[in-house]
Amino acid sequence: MRLSWLALSNVRNYAALDFHPAPGLNVFIGANAQGKSNLLEAISLLGTGKSFRTNREADLIASGFQSASVSGGAHVRAGSVNLSCTVTATSRGTRKAYSANGRPVRYAAFLGTLNVVTFVPADLQLIAGAPSGRRRVLNGALAQEQPLYYRDLVRYQKALAQKSALLRSADEPDADLMAVYNETLVAAGTALMLARDRFVTAANAEAGRAHAAWSGGRETLELRYEPNVPYEIPTGEAIGAALAQRLRTAAAAERARRIPLAGPHRDDLGLPLSAEESEAAFGVIMEGEATPAQIAGLLMAMRVRGETVAELRGAARAMRARMLRVPAPEEAIDVCGTGGDGAGTLNVSTAVTLVLAGLG
Repeated sequence: MRLSWLALSNVRNYAALDFHPAPGLNVFIGANAQGKSNLLEAISLLGTGKSFRTNREADLIASGFQSASVSGGAHVRAGSVNLSCTVTATSRGTRKAYSANGRPVRYAAFLGTLNVVTFVPADLQLIAGAPSGRRRVLNGALAQEQPLYYRDLVRYQKALAQKSALLRSADEPDADLMAVYNETLVAAGTALMLARDRFVTAANAEAGRAHAAWSGGRETLELRYEPNVPYEIPTGEAIGAALAQRLRTAAAAERARRIPLAGPHRDDLGLPLSAEESEAAFGVIMEGEATPAQIAGLLMAMRVRGETVAELRGAARAMRARMLRVPAPEEAIDVCGTGGDGAGTLNVSTAVTLVLAGLG
């Protein structure tokens, strides 16, 4: 994709702008508050139809005006395309209108015509921030890549909002209506989960190769799709069955708490620690430099999503590096175990102790 021209009218601090970027990489340099971010925001608007900086779309309109427009042309795989997005402030709120090649289109048809990727300093919170931010990235990428994903996302969110309202409306919500909402949630949710699984699997391979090239192979990067509803194999049938079963088992808890508790609206994108990162983190803990809250947060997060082999290996390295070495005679036998698995089984250390005792 290559952006060939961009025209702005009453967009933030731009009364009018006619911009023709050079082929290849373009770098915008200037003093603060001159409109660099505003220009990037306008380009992103042509691809996503939304601002990556604000949820108040009226903020896009220059002071003293009722509307703002962003237009642009680009060369994409299918050929050349001209796009336009107009934001208008009315007494009832903000309206947006979209067009492609001079013809009005709905947002679903506009989205993804021009693929854009944004990265701003606030995106660093994707690592340590709430799962909602990571879901937003997944949804944005998939909606641009797959038109059907956006349709399924809208269906799911609409049914989820209806179910939420029903749960709040009564102690015993209408069972037949709840079944209708759950049926839609299973159908749309299955499509979302399957698309997310495939996307993260592909992204993990690409991200791993790119990170290895930058780090010289000294570090590894792993992305994991962490669905709220686990499933055995990533097929539509398996995911649908798992989601339907989870909704049935969560029904009582949902009625008690009056909120939907299960489904892809609670998914996450996991970024497990490498062995080196895990060793460093547990080293801080074992040196007494972490607060109880920090320790609890790390251990809880690892426990909830499941520890990886690399994380356990790193933790073991940190413990071994700080263990107290005890001198022992050359012929001594260590019969100290871990205390068992809590399942009432006979572990190795216990068996060795019994054998030694029997030998006198």
